[in-house]
Amino acid sequence: MTNPGSVALQTHVLTLNRGYVAFQVMTVRRALCLLFKGIAEVVNVEDGRYHSYDFQSWKEISELKLAIDERGEDEDWINAVHFPLQVPRIIRLLRYDRVPRHVVKFNRRNIFLRDRNSCQYCNRKFSQSELSLDHVVPRSRGGLTTWKNIVCACLKCNVRKGGRTPREAGMQLATRPRKPARSPLLAQTLISLKYASWKNFLDEAYWTTELQR
Repeated sequence: MTNPGSVALQTHVLTLNRGYVAFQVMTVRRALCLLFKGIAEVVNVEDGRYHSYDFQSWKEISELKLAIDERGEDEDWINAVHFPLQVPRIIRLLRYDRVPRHVVKFNRRNIFLRDRNSCQYCNRKFSQSELSLDHVVPRSRGGLTTWKNIVCACLKCNVRKGGRTPREAGMQLATRPRKPARSPLLAQTLISLKYASWKNFLDEAYWTTELQR
């Protein structure tokens, strides 16, 4: 049986700078460490209003919610050594003013996330172990390793395509590869109702567009 606490530690936390501008998605472990050190505070959205809590007050709120049995269905909880704690969804760094540049890293994980773990030739979903990365225009033909020329492909389609272009192989791309405007992890995470509060700090046009793709 899966430990709920271990599952909770796999969730994500949206991080704001001091001016309440979203700039990073981090792990729960990292967020709790920053809270405990007093470097950050929890920002909780309640009835459309923002409430801030330091680590101690968040701990007390968590204990009170458990005492009166007010845990929500979309909440995650962990058990610390001596107390239970609700996993925060948003934290704010108290001494960080930099504005995000929104640079999306070009790496294997983000390509899988951008393509939603789907082969871009047969349009079927696979586990990451069953997917490879394919150069749309083969490297032997001058194809570059860039966002616009790399797609997910299942092993069968990759072998079938070989060193040809999709047109030469009689294959068609499900979607045209492009560089994501924002982090693919952020776009994927927003699908879950448990992260609905994040939308208060993200550009509405962005997340609406991403969820309709």
